[in-house]
Amino acid sequence: MDQNTDKAIQIMTEFAERTGLSSDHPPKRYVWTDAFAVCNFLALYRRTHDETFKDLALRLVDQVHHVLGKHREDDPRTGWISGLAEADGEKHPTRGGLRIGKKLNERKPDEPFDDRLEWDREGQYYHYLTRWMHALNRVSRATGEVMYNNWAIELARNVHDRFTYTPSSGGPKRMYWKMSIDLSRPLVPSMGHHDPLDGFITYQQIQTTAVKLFNKPPESILNREIADMATICEGRNWATDDPLGLGGLLSDACRVTRLIIKGSFSPHSLLETLLDASLTGLNVYARQNHLELPADYRLAFRELGLSIGLRGVAIMDGLIGENPTLFASDKLALRVASLKEYLPMVEKVEEFWLKPENREARSWTEHVDINSVMLATSLVPDGYLRL
Repeated sequence: MDQNTDKAIQIMTEFAERTGLSSDHPPKRYVWTDAFAVCNFLALYRRTHDETFKDLALRLVDQVHHVLGKHREDDPRTGWISGLAEADGEKHPTRGGLRIGKKLNERKPDEPFDDRLEWDREGQYYHYLTRWMHALNRVSRATGEVMYNNWAIELARNVHDRFTYTPSSGGPKRMYWKMSIDLSRPLVPSMGHHDPLDGFITYQQIQTTAVKLFNKPPESILNREIADMATICEGRNWATDDPLGLGGLLSDACRVTRLIIKGSFSPHSLLETLLDASLTGLNVYARQNHLELPADYRLAFRELGLSIGLRGVAIMDGLIGENPTLFASDKLALRVASLKEYLPMVEKVEEFWLKPENREARSWTEHVDINSVMLATSLVPDGYLRL
């Protein structure tokens, strides 16, 4: 095994122990972190052929559903957040969405909004749910079990209409950023910058799996939801200099490249748009020299999000080179070549956060689970970036 795989095994083994996945510690679940963790375990299974890692991925899916698919212990409500009876909830664990996994319970309807407290309060985030759809899709493709992709489709269908809405003043549909646990009311009404983009690409991904792997007719899956997201995405500028957002754009571009190759994604213009937005943001981010700061002034998971996305650039470069008839545009090749100039950032970020002294900083220890898991994803990105 290579060094990156060895390091990722150590990180993910410690994560499983620390969060109650492979130990008798109380389960400590968080949708975003666990979505990346599922993909990491699948990557390690693929690299080592050790069934232990596949079992951990499946056990984590089950634990997330039984913890975050149900109401909190300090909530007067009990059972599945979908409201389904116990037996039906077992069959459809994603029908009501998934709680984030925050420390504090959600804000009550009559409670005033507090911007600082809201970050620590429970609810549902759309961009966390799309990450979980992606993780379920990866499990289906890795195991050949249709059930996991079906759960991803159910999740997409049942949260889509709760998070999207038509403004009372008219105009195109928009999205809420954060909803209540039962999806009955928005907790933060503003729209996440990349939320509709995440939805549009993720819906296409899970529909492609249903059609090509499990032979389902596309009109029976997510055509309406995909059309909705396409409308919301129309004409938007995706550029950002936030490293986590940049990483998301690059990861999305990698997924779009793969979907084009699979013949299930036709608008090549979206790929060019994503690469242009990424180049714009990277140019700004690189000039800010954030990667020269000491650990206390940096957030590892945001930098590692960028590192993961940049790992996707090398994958895109290979895929485009292997499929010249599909990607005949010289402009596309030039964009990818320009992005490759930023690849040294990957090693710089990984080496910094692999140093034990930097992992003693509060900025690491206060977010140890998400930081650790995303470092492992950057080291073994194939679990997350493969379709």
